[in-house]
Parts: sequence; structure tokens; C-alpha cells
Amino acid sequence: MLAALLYGKEDLRLESVADPAPAAGEVVIQVGAATTCGTDLKVWRRGGHARMLKPPTLFGHEAAGQIVALGEGVTGWRVGDRVVANNSAPCMTCFFCHRQEYSLCPNLTWNNGTFAEYLKIPAPIVQHNMLPVPDDLPDALASLTEPLACVLHGAARSNVKPGDRAVVLGDGAIGLMFVAVLAAQWQAEVFLFGGSDQRLRIGQQLGATHTFNYHQLTPHVKSPQSPEERAGRASAEIPDIVRDLTDGWGADVTIEATGVPSAWETAIACARPGGTVNLFGGCPRDTSITVSTEQLHYSELTLKGVFHNTPQYVRSALSLLASRAVPFELLVSEHRPLKDLERVFHDMGSRQAIKVAIEPR
Repeated sequence: MLAALLYGKEDLRLESVADPAPAAGEVVIQVGAATTCGTDLKVWRRGGHARMLKPPTLFGHEAAGQIVALGEGVTGWRVGDRVVANNSAPCMTCFFCHRQEYSLCPNLTWNNGTFAEYLKIPAPIVQHNMLPVPDDLPDALASLTEPLACVLHGAARSNVKPGDRAVVLGDGAIGLMFVAVLAAQWQAEVFLFGGSDQRLRIGQQLGATHTFNYHQLTPHVKSPQSPEERAGRASAEIPDIVRDLTDGWGADVTIEATGVPSAWETAIACARPGGTVNLFGGCPRDTSITVSTEQLHYSELTLKGVFHNTPQYVRSALSLLASRAVPFELLVSEHRPLKDLERVFHDMGSRQAIKVAIEPR
């Protein structure tokens, strides 16, 4: 089969590899659609991921498709079933799993390789995190289950209350999903900050009440190129804007969805006394931030790092996608063949695409 393998920083190669065969408890699916992700983009740029993969490796982690082979002992599934499989499953036996803190499981089974014609699903994922796709839900939308599960997990950990005023920093797919979830499930008043007018318009369609392009906050400054520079440029203006919109207090909830350390500091500066800051975007390894101890202590802030998802939210995500109550299809910029994958990552890097559905066949 044809598959994408990551060898290092921006070193992505399409190669012919052996078709996967399922061992006991496993299944193999024919990939119908595999969506690209901001995490994939970061991994492609950085050449690896501390937890999920080490090159050289099959690449990609969001996909839906059709079962083509069943391993020994697999029950409840048939060849031809349409499924979506999360990219991980917890062990269910460790200290954290016993406390239902599944995203902290040190024995998570990870699975990569969705940018390929076929994908083997490990037995723990088949058992705990593979779900049937409704007949009327397209593969490209079903494949959004994994990132949406992460967002639902993150929102649930953010102490959101109905009608809260929430800030979302970042207009990538994750930030836009947070906008949709906060608006739809908590009727939050959402202030979205991003760098693309087109993405901000999508944010409005998903429920953002106020949107701001940080490129336009200080027009006298030459537009910087790196995410770190862009985030730093807006860091001084954004908290002031938020306070102006919140009677001088700041946001009840702030979601950081860029993975830039300076944006983490901006997120904290946006919070009201007693507010919650969800530091959701994964930053590069060995980075750090500065936090005002006075603000943290006397304003009784809650700072939360939230990682990945759990089986509960995988199921909730697929249910929400299947309901079609939120137009998540707005996040899929286009459909492309597997041979275009490297070009797609360049397009994502230049912000010309949000998520792209790769269709191997």
C-alpha cells in the first residue's frame, strides 16, 4: 500500500509498504478519509512528538473508514462496518485509570498511520475506543472525532458556566472547535482572537460573539512571520480589549489554543479574579513561562493544563458530529489525494487551509 512516513523535520515521504495484517484482537480498516491536524503540522515541523511518535514512523492520527480484516477473537464487528478509531486507548488498569483520569494513563496505546490506504487498529483501541459511524455521517466529518473529543475534554475541565464570557486565543481548528462547543453547550459569550479574517468569519458562524484579528491591533508594526512573534505582538493589547468587554474584570474562562508560550502568558493576563485559564495548546519541549505570583494568589486563578481525551469524550464527540447540530464541516477546507499530502502541510503552514481531508483511494 501507499503510506506517508515521517523521517524527521519536514521530511515526509510517500512510500510503498506492506499491507497491514491484523493480529489477535486487531482490525484493519481501509481509510476513507484522514483529516490533517494542527498537531500533525507541529510534529512535521519539529520532526517528532514526545509522547505520540518517534520517526521514522507511519504518520497521521485522525481517520474513518471501513473494516476490511478482523483479527482472531474480535467480536461484535464485521467486515464492511464503517468505523472511526481514536488514536489511543488507556490501559484501564493503572493508578490513573482506576481514578478515571484516562488521559494521564502512562500506558496509553498510541496509533499512527492514517495517511495511508489501510490502517491497523491495535487491540486496546478496538476494545475501548473504536466506534461505528452512522450511515449518514461522511468519513471526513467522522474523522474529526479525535480532535473534538480533546476539545470536549478540555471544555469540561474549564469550569465553564452557562452564559460565561470566554476568550479563545487561536483560530486554528482546535480554537474554532472550542468556540463552537462553548457557544453551543454553555451559551457562552465567546471572544475569539486569531490571525485570519477568513477563519474569524468561520468563528462567527460557529458562535463567536466578538472576533479580533491580532495583525490589525498594532498596524504601525511590520507584520512578523513566526507564530511566536505574532503572539508576542498582540500580548499587550489583548488583555486590555478583554477587560473593555467585561466591565473591567477579565474573562471567566480563557482557552489558549496556539501552543506558543507567550500566548500562555497572554491567556493568564486575560483572566478575571477567580477565573479559569485552560493552557490547552502544546508548546515546544523545554519552554517555560513567567507567571505573576501576586495575580495567581490574590486573584485566586485556576490554571489548568489539559491533555488529550478520554473514552467518554470520544463517544460524546462522535454523537455531536452525528447530530449535525454544529456545522463542523466549515473546518474542512478541501479534499485532496494522498499524493498531495506534503503540499497540504505547506498550505497549512502558510494558513491557507484549516483541516484537509486526505482521501487515499
